[in-house]
Amino acid sequence: MTRLQREYYGHGPTKAKTHITDDLVAVVLQETFTRAEQTLVDRGEIEAVQQIRRRFEQQMAEEFIAIVEQVTGRKVRAFLSETNLEADVSVEIFLLADERTDMSGFEEADESA
Repeated sequence: MTRLQREYYGHGPTKAKTHITDDLVAVVLQETFTRAEQTLVDRGEIEAVQQIRRRFEQQMAEEFIAIVEQVTGRKVRAFLSETNLEADVSVEIFLLADERTDMSGFEEADESA
């Protein structure tokens, strides 16, 4: 996540933490704004920054999902993203499906057939 943000925004978060529990992956990113975005927020252009961030997340959703599926070995059922501009915190949430993206479990199912 941090690599993609750094690559596409030119600035990555200074802090990132991932929480994985059962079928939930939550990535908390802090201090993510570019200097231009921070300037807009400081000048009250909060809605403009929110719109840009939402569009970016929509365009990048497939790449974010691919990373989570690769790391967890499970399909992502849903992806949600939210940014709190005042706190400069973003949260990326991925709900995982039972379906696997890797082949683990395939041999067990194949042997029992």
